[in-house]
Amino acid sequence: MNRRFLDVLSGEEPDATPIWLMRQAGRYLPGYRKLRETHDILELAKDPDLAAQVAEEPLTLFDLDAAIVFADIIHPLEGLGVEVRLDAGQGPRIENPVRGLTDLARLRTPLDAEGQTGFVGQTIRRLRERTDRPVIGFSASPFTLACYLVQGRHERDFPAMRRLLSSDPEFVRQLMMVLSAATIEYVQMQERAGAHAIQIFDTWAGILSADQYATHVSPYLGEILTSVDVPTIYFSTGSSHLLPLESSLGATALSVDWRVPLDEVHRVTGDGTVLQGNLDPAALLGTPESLESAAREVLSRVPSGAGHIFNLGHGVLPETDPQQVKRLVDLVHAASRE
Repeated sequence: MNRRFLDVLSGEEPDATPIWLMRQAGRYLPGYRKLRETHDILELAKDPDLAAQVAEEPLTLFDLDAAIVFADIIHPLEGLGVEVRLDAGQGPRIENPVRGLTDLARLRTPLDAEGQTGFVGQTIRRLRERTDRPVIGFSASPFTLACYLVQGRHERDFPAMRRLLSSDPEFVRQLMMVLSAATIEYVQMQERAGAHAIQIFDTWAGILSADQYATHVSPYLGEILTSVDVPTIYFSTGSSHLLPLESSLGATALSVDWRVPLDEVHRVTGDGTVLQGNLDPAALLGTPESLESAAREVLSRVPSGAGHIFNLGHGVLPETDPQQVKRLVDLVHAASRE
């Protein structure tokens, strides 16, 4: 097995900096686009053979150091009985948002992870059979799930969710307890299926103040990150003001967006946390020369001796040229050996 990714997470020195990319499988790749001509996203995600095929495609094209299961963040919500629709380019849409205790009582709890979302575990098993790369499982955080569940759709700063944080903190507490328990069941199911690591995506944590994060998010994340025995990665965006709190969650690695250089992040996190990131995804849309310059800048910002997994500060953009991804992967391996 290619162990670079796992070596860094376990504190060992790899022969080169490992690299994988958020959304490395999917919308910019020809094989995925071909499948999308006849299947919608959820059809692909819920068919373990097709989902494994999608997750494997970038591994056949690029020398990536890890695979990530192809799934959607909404699966646990569906498992709780929420009707969710995915509209192209608009994200999840929920026709009956959950905004009070009466709404919360509609949810089908506890989550039966094997029965309702077991296709994700089956995809992980198929990937384990097909590739020599470590397989990453993942879940959205309870707060990110709560944002969609309360707002009903993606909306700037999720005003309905932010309003409830002030007007009904008890409801928010109970909602977070339900979603945290579901997330624990979901990631433990992925661990049992053979995931080598788990990444938690907290896409909307950045809309919170530090006090709100400490009250409504940190306690639940701590439980989730310690509920599995494999290494964990925590990722959030627009959240540099939360770094001191995020670094104390107990994740094996902290994945950060492109807004703060890694040496500045390291000054907050210290030596105990592996860093992941943090190239701006838009750098892949530039010239080969500008991409090389940007990638080398990220590598140069990693403090000596610090554990580092190269990644983007968010997902691969749909218009990305696959050849640029290949250039980046090869460059990171070669430059880190220099």
